[in-house]
Amino acid sequence: MLKEYKVPFELNNPELLKYDSFVNNEWVHSKTGARFEVIDPATEVAWASCPINTVDDIPHIVETAQAGFQKYSKASPRQRADWLYKWYNLIQENKMDIAKILTHEAGKPVREAAIEIDVFSAGIRWSAGEAERIEGTITNSSAPPGRRALTIKQPIGVTVALIPWNFPLGMLFRKAGPALAAGCSMIVKPSPETPISALALAYLAEKAGFPPGVFTVLTTDLKSTPSVSEALCKHQFVRKVTFTGSTRVGKIIAAHCAEGVKKVTLELGGNSPFIVFDDAGLEQAALSLMVLKWMNAGQACVSANRIFVQSGVYDKFIATLQEHASKIVVGHGAIPGTTMGPLTTPQSLDKACNQIEDAKKLGARVVLGGGRVSDKAGYFFQPTILADMKPNMLISREESFAPIAALYKFDTEEEVTKQANDTSMGLASYVFTKNVDRLWRMFENLEAGMVGLNASQSSTMETPFGGIKESGYGKEQGRAAIEEYLITKTGVLALEGHY
Repeated sequence: MLKEYKVPFELNNPELLKYDSFVNNEWVHSKTGARFEVIDPATEVAWASCPINTVDDIPHIVETAQAGFQKYSKASPRQRADWLYKWYNLIQENKMDIAKILTHEAGKPVREAAIEIDVFSAGIRWSAGEAERIEGTITNSSAPPGRRALTIKQPIGVTVALIPWNFPLGMLFRKAGPALAAGCSMIVKPSPETPISALALAYLAEKAGFPPGVFTVLTTDLKSTPSVSEALCKHQFVRKVTFTGSTRVGKIIAAHCAEGVKKVTLELGGNSPFIVFDDAGLEQAALSLMVLKWMNAGQACVSANRIFVQSGVYDKFIATLQEHASKIVVGHGAIPGTTMGPLTTPQSLDKACNQIEDAKKLGARVVLGGGRVSDKAGYFFQPTILADMKPNMLISREESFAPIAALYKFDTEEEVTKQANDTSMGLASYVFTKNVDRLWRMFENLEAGMVGLNASQSSTMETPFGGIKESGYGKEQGRAAIEEYLITKTGVLALEGHY
């Protein structure tokens, strides 16, 4: 008998709440029947449970996805587009309900959760349009003559999406849209922290009309995640894996997929520099940093990790940032007026405290915050500003994934370019200056896959998202994302009289 939980919120559409894995358009348990609990990070109270799938469940799950792919890949592009449009519309109709679910899984404020759904579900709509624009080529062969060379694009096969907890819906939309548009089936393994929102999307995918086996969501706990992920990566029917997460785990996923020569997209960690020159619009830069640094309590791969400010405006910029950050309201994401929720995991709290203590020991100055919120249950952390940072501090070398703004002083463009590139990662960078020539130089010279130019955004839904160096490879979003789920097949036709 399943344990009963008290759901701490009400939905306009209670049917969205599903607690079992979604396989072959059916709600199923794992073979063992074991379950894990879903915790609200703002209260540390369990409010739901989901199946602990293990490696024993994987063969059947992948086989249903393979059967689904064999039929779905033959559907017309127009039909695939229609299913995607219907899914998008259902997501929009249920947006606020899904946002409530996400708030009680990940901790982010309801308004922020709704923005995540709005911004990233646009990728479903974009992909629907792209489904009918997948094209091959035909050319006359120049040598030898009498031949016609053709290419066609075909879906790669069963795909697997390994989803993180920081933007669980955003990453699901970003991966599933292109895969389904291309004609692939997709198996989604959400993070153990945020499975219920993914299951809600599976329910809506079924309502949109996607056939059995096309869209699968399997859940598992933290302990079983490595073995389940490995089994998915190594199954013979899986031809593409897309992973968003840490660089450390990304290397493991790449190694698993290398055995079967699987196609892989890796969107990994970031150590993004945010550079403010003397001639920048300081208010524009400060407000852009507010979005980048405090969004999702700092738990974003593209968050500004190292904030470099030119010496002439260093103190003024710190004062401006402190004024804005002091107005942040920390609390449960379901409470009106909350602008920053808790961290999603207790491990994140420990890491943030360790980074701050390290920085203080090595000479950093705490301008704002500096530790846990002590008067609340849950994984709450104070918005923190650290000044006088140095390259030998932990935050300089690793992703913070917490609401910690770490500021460094610099003097010259050459100096800051060298410091900004002094990292093994290269996901995003941000530059603020009114000098157009400098803006262009920084765009070319910064070692990152994406660069925000006087902007808090480093990519849009229409442009490729992805990094270089140890931040991964492959692209998501835009037209490039569709290519990640396609193979190009070449044919050569010899006309009569030629061979």
